Amino acid sequence: MAADGFAHFSARQVARAVGYSVGTVYNVFPSLDYLLIAINTRTFALWADFIRERLEGTSEDRIGVLVRAYFDFASQHTNLWTAIYAHRLPEGMELPAGDDEARRELTLIVIRELGAALPGKADTDIERLARSLIATVHGHCTYALDGSFALMGETDPVGLALERVREAIAAAHLR
Repeated sequence: MAADGFAHFSARQVARAVGYSVGTVYNVFPSLDYLLIAINTRTFALWADFIRERLEGTSEDRIGVLVRAYFDFASQHTNLWTAIYAHRLPEGMELPAGDDEARRELTLIVIRELGAALPGKADTDIERLARSLIATVHGHCTYALDGSFALMGETDPVGLALERVREAIAAAHLR
């Protein structure tokens, strides 16, 4: 996945890379969807570790570090990052409980940082704001990586995303 991306990914490619038959891969993972879930959940864990490392020992501008780390992970691991959002679960299929919890860790990091930036705000308000800001940063990051911002003449997508995040935090302070 990291080398070739989601569009060129297959269980056969995985089997060949690890020296197994494709049948053996399907003995471990009941379907390609479960294999993709496992890969994407591992990517979420790598991403959470990447952000934690960036935040470690940082006392000033933790929100700035968080936003820059989002962009940095996505640009350094574009194929893995893109695969998270390219894979859609089939109708009726849910993430296994452990995968759901592992993926939520990334959001919990954002919630903790927003909670520190907005002391006294209700947990539900912090969680809603976290989801919205993740979507905001994600959109900016997507436009940066796919070249859309460049076509619009935007030269500082990270700075632009950080401005939107800071505006939202400032507005939340006033409420």
